[in-house]
Amino acid sequence: MENLLGLLRIHVKKGVNLAIRDISSSDPYVVVHSGKQKLKTRVVKHSLNPEWNDHLTLSVTDPNLPVKLTVYDYDLLSADDKMGEAEFNIATYLEAIKFRHRLEGGLPDGTIIMKIQPSRQNCLSEESHILWNQGKLVQNMFLRLQHVECGEVEIQLEWIDIPGSRGI
Repeated sequence: MENLLGLLRIHVKKGVNLAIRDISSSDPYVVVHSGKQKLKTRVVKHSLNPEWNDHLTLSVTDPNLPVKLTVYDYDLLSADDKMGEAEFNIATYLEAIKFRHRLEGGLPDGTIIMKIQPSRQNCLSEESHILWNQGKLVQNMFLRLQHVECGEVEIQLEWIDIPGSRGI
């Protein structure tokens, strides 16, 4: 990929208060789309508050391309049911990444570099923080699922530089 900027590791941590799609629970999993890429977590059986702790890695060629996250309920004998979706942009996170070399060596873990407020233009359910953690900049997000009665998904973004890539 000659236009590769780097890799975006998405740590899909957990779902909170997800919608019921089976008799009394759901079997949720998450699908992440960006451009033509599609990745998915494992299925967590019988849970409305699943803990996936799965790491999905996207190749980033366009920093303005949104990332779409969709939660599904796995069904063995029929089509999987949609349990909501959320979309987020990585442009602000990548802007912070550009300046990380200025931060190296001297910041304690947990130092907040930038805050992003929930708005009508994003799916954040609470303030998102870009912070310094173990020598890296990460962004923590709680995403409110749309087109569903309830549910949130917690994720964390981490940038991975690739030697020989175009870079950001």
